[in-house]
Amino acid sequence: MRLIQTFCFVIFCVLGLQAQDIHFSQFYMSPLNLNPAMTGVMNCNSRIAINYRSQWASILGNTAFQTYSVSYDQRVAVGRNDFFGIGGTFWGDKAGQADFATTTGKISLSYSKKMGGSRKYGNYLVAGVEGGAAQRSLNFLALRWGTQHDGTGGFDPSAVSGENFNRDQFLFADLAAGLLWFMVFDDHNSLYLGGSFHHLNRANQSFDDAGEELLYSRYTGHAGGEFMLGQRFGLVPGIIIMSQGPSFQVNAGTNVKFLLDGGRNRSTQSFQVGLWSRISNRYDSGVLTDALILSTRFDYEQFALGFSYDLNTSSLSTATDGNGGFELSLQYKICGGQRKGVYCPQF
Repeated sequence: MRLIQTFCFVIFCVLGLQAQDIHFSQFYMSPLNLNPAMTGVMNCNSRIAINYRSQWASILGNTAFQTYSVSYDQRVAVGRNDFFGIGGTFWGDKAGQADFATTTGKISLSYSKKMGGSRKYGNYLVAGVEGGAAQRSLNFLALRWGTQHDGTGGFDPSAVSGENFNRDQFLFADLAAGLLWFMVFDDHNSLYLGGSFHHLNRANQSFDDAGEELLYSRYTGHAGGEFMLGQRFGLVPGIIIMSQGPSFQVNAGTNVKFLLDGGRNRSTQSFQVGLWSRISNRYDSGVLTDALILSTRFDYEQFALGFSYDLNTSSLSTATDGNGGFELSLQYKICGGQRKGVYCPQF
């Protein structure tokens, strides 16, 4: 029974991958993948972000979904209060026994306009755009089709599948745009709200030269903030809503932030622990709570290190034994000589 569940799961993944993008449970640690308007939005001069995710290893073993992302962005002062941001993102994703892979490189630009406030508080409106190229590939020889099974447990890989594919990889352009608004109340209290529109050009994803399978556009809304409840602790809530074709997903929750060193170095040393939930729609109908996400984060000066683990709570947990995926995230900010005063929330 477990073998049948695993086989069905793999087939579902292969058929559904083309319509969905990568996702990170720690979306707040991968800002450029979330919204191009977040390019350069930081309280330092530049930022390096590295993310890695492994998912469904309990089912797929060494063919588990592997996703990685590396990004760099920096801000440039414009006039007295505004900022220009420029960045680049490179990410890759490989899924399943057929090595369905995507590799993407993108450049993003943003402009932050101060709408009001003073040196220690204020609100900004940010607009961002992104453009780049991606490659998708698939190992057709590793695929199995129903017509190759004899119904008694036998399998003949040389049997005709009836499927027609004439290219195992292709390149396509990809465009995105986004907006972000944020309000900084003081050094440690803030609020933000944003939205982005990915795959503006809806590139063809068909592995058949004569076919047309347009990539669904992805709409993302996100919000969050940081709210200190005392001298040494506070809440860092967040939510992200993504819709792409027939699929949607909601991640929501909060981290509890504890200031270290008695709160004297609250801006440079802190520890966070949190609980999040991921809700998505079923393939046929309805919605489900797909996973509970346990997360931690440690900030020390310009370094931020995050770890999260997904506990599967859907009906798939029968095959996964409740195991989901883990993520590692690392950020390093390069401050150097910078303009004083608060500019943005602590992403």
